[in-house]
Formats: sequence, C-alpha cells, structure tokens
Amino acid sequence: MKYQVLAALVSAVMLTAFTGCQKEIEIEEKPILNYTAPEEGEEIVVISVKDMGDIKIKLFPELLPKACENFTTLAKEGYYDELIFHRVIEGFMIQGGDPKGDGTGGESCWGGKFDGGTSPQLIHVPGALCYANSGATSTNGSQFYIVTGSEMTQADLDYYESDEFAAGMGISYDIYFPKEAEELYKEHGGAPHLDGGYTVFGQVIEGLDIVYAISQTEVAGGTSKPKKAVYMESVTVENYDGSEIRWYKSDYGIE
Repeated sequence: MKYQVLAALVSAVMLTAFTGCQKEIEIEEKPILNYTAPEEGEEIVVISVKDMGDIKIKLFPELLPKACENFTTLAKEGYYDELIFHRVIEGFMIQGGDPKGDGTGGESCWGGKFDGGTSPQLIHVPGALCYANSGATSTNGSQFYIVTGSEMTQADLDYYESDEFAAGMGISYDIYFPKEAEELYKEHGGAPHLDGGYTVFGQVIEGLDIVYAISQTEVAGGTSKPKKAVYMESVTVENYDGSEIRWYKSDYGIE
C-alpha cells in the first residue's frame, strides 16, 4: 500500500496532490471559515495527548459532512485511542491515525477509502485538521494531519500559483488563493501549496501549543518518526462548553 500523505516526503514541500497552474481564472471568492467559533453545545473533537494535554478542534460538517462523519464515528468507536503521531515535520505538520504506526495503514468508518472532498472556504493555516491521502481525496481513510506550516510571503504565494511550480510538481490543475486566504497566510503562515488537494475539515481552537511541541519532537535519524512515541491517549467527541478559544500562534507566544 502506498504511504499516505507526506509518507513519500523528503522535505516539507515534496507532496504530489497539489493544484498549480497560474491562469486567468474567474472564481467566486467566498469567506474563509477556518476561524469560525463553535456554538456552545456544538460537537468538537478532543485529542488527549499523553503527558502533554488536550487539543480541541472545531469541525465543519456543514461544509464537508462525510469527512466529519468519518472522523467522529471513528473517534466514538475508540479507533484512535492509543495510536501514535507517526510522522512529524517541524515547520509543516504532525500526522497520526494509522493503527500500523508506519503510514501504510488505516481505513474509514465504512471500510477502505472514501472521498471527503474539499472546500475553498477551508485552507491550510496553522491548526487546520486535514485527511492524509495517497494522491487524491478519494483515498482518504483514517490518517490525518494537523498543520503547523511556515511563514509565507506574497512571493511564496505567487510561486505556488505559477506554471513553474505546477510543472515542477507535475500538477495539472489550477491553484488560486483568494485575497482573504492570501492575507491569512501572510499573517499566520501555513501550508498553502496543499490547498485543493487535501480535505481540510477542522480547526484547532485550543492546544495549538501542543501541536507545535509535537512537531518539534526529536525524530529517528533519516526519518520523520519520533524517537520517543507520542501517544493519543484518546480521541473523543464532546460538546463545546463556551470556554476561551485560542486560534493563533500569538495566543501562545509562538514565534
């Protein structure tokens, strides 16, 4: 079985399912919704990381119902409990959800793979929850990643929209950043080169500091697997209690 998203990574930009060619295209620019607060009582996901604390995540079932249903169903079944974050890349993401622990396993709540789709209103800013895949959103399973990302300039964003980037990565479809997405990426950073190729379906509302701490875990030489296993003690679905939301790196003093 092919490795899931990032499994064949040599660096933080060597992915295969991006969009890319810069062309004159007309796209209706809808609001970016990553930083939309949950309503009190709304279902959220809580990832309890051993010895580190809780990562709380808002989901977007109104945009990507199948993607959210898969994750919450697996969580309620205890599928993710005691699994590890098997791949971490500082300045990019942390990845988990594979019962094999090596990037080759996992399946959806329906068995096998499924297509979670994408929404242009959800992008790869820090704290975005996304499904790993092996080349298309139709190969989503149980594996997921949470973005940390890196700083972005306008020049970076222009490059990701360019024919040069598309040709270098073998991309045959367009990538385009709405103005609001550009501003968010320049302010907060992220992994914009993944937009359109991966299912973004959630956003961290508390515990982003834990995500960054995991991303900085020491890895075994020549790999992206932590030397010391980082366990998810549990992944649960709970009701949001109205507590403080801390979306941004600046909320934690992260540079």
